Amino acid sequence: MSKKKLSMEELNRLGVEEFKATDKHTAVVVLDNVRSLNNVGSAFRTSDAFLVEKLLLCGITGCPPHRDINKTALGAQETVTWEYHDNTLDALKQLKAEGYKIIVVEQTTGSVMLNEFNPSKEEKVVFVFGNEAFGVDDEVVSFADMSLEIPQYGTKHSLNISVSIGIVLWQYIQSVNG
Repeated sequence: MSKKKLSMEELNRLGVEEFKATDKHTAVVVLDNVRSLNNVGSAFRTSDAFLVEKLLLCGITGCPPHRDINKTALGAQETVTWEYHDNTLDALKQLKAEGYKIIVVEQTTGSVMLNEFNPSKEEKVVFVFGNEAFGVDDEVVSFADMSLEIPQYGTKHSLNISVSIGIVLWQYIQSVNG
C-alpha cells in the first residue's frame, strides 16, 4: 500500500473563527518566567493543537507580537486565548479561586509520575511550566496542589520546555478523552 502526505485540504483544519468558537478543554497552560521566545511560540502552537482553554504568560515571559514567537507559533498566537501577568503566583491565586487545580510540572518530593496522572474531564486544571534554567519558582511550587513529573531514564533528567508541554498535554488529552 502506498502512502502520501495529506494535503492542507485533507487535514480539515479549522479556520481562526471556527477555532475560537470550538469548545476547549478545561486546561490552562502557564509559562513561569520562560526566557526563550521560541519556547513561547511553541507553547502557543501546542496549546492550539490540544485545544487548551488559554495560555498565561508570566514574569519575564515574552508576549506577541514578536517575530521569534510568530516564527514558532505559525499563527497560533492568533487562535489561542492568552493573557500576560506580571506575577505568576498572583495569576495562579485567581485561577485557584475560580476552581482550578494548580499543577506544576516539576521534579519535586512527592511528585506524581505523568503516567499515573488520571484527571477527570470535568476537573479544571492548570499546568505550570518554568524557566529553562531554574524551573518553576519555589513559591509557585509550594502553592501548587500537586507536582507532576515526566518519567525520564537517561543522564540529564531534563527536557526542553516545549517538549515537556507537548508530552504533558498529549497525556492529559488521552486521559480525559479516554
